[in-house]
Amino acid sequence: MSAETAEFPLPRRDALNTPYWQSLEEGHLSFQRCGECGKAWLPPRRECPHCLSPEWRWERAGGQARLVSWVVYHIAYHAAFKDRLPYTVAVVELAEGPRLISNIVGAGDPEVLRIDQDLRLAIEHEHGVAVPRFRPA
Repeated sequence: MSAETAEFPLPRRDALNTPYWQSLEEGHLSFQRCGECGKAWLPPRRECPHCLSPEWRWERAGGQARLVSWVVYHIAYHAAFKDRLPYTVAVVELAEGPRLISNIVGAGDPEVLRIDQDLRLAIEHEHGVAVPRFRPA
């Protein structure tokens, strides 16, 4: 199966994560914050991962982040990603605290990346879905 004929893996939307995807479509990234302990998190979940409180709210991220870790893929583990090789997958920490797994784009050579590097949100559209990616600031 070629990358052109491989079915692209799209996110599954549900009542819990729809606000996350909707915010990306509107041009910003949102995350949840606990109403009890104040911790923030991604991906969406029904209770705080720190204190298990069901009291939380959505907040808008400012778009600033830092690079925690990354890996450069040289093998496509799904046929839909074959034409992207090599590509960078990273753990990114938003300035507001939550971490997420994303891609680093616009860096050119991944050898220039470094731990704690400043990043900036870059929402890109792919297969009709707005996705959060990050560029070096």
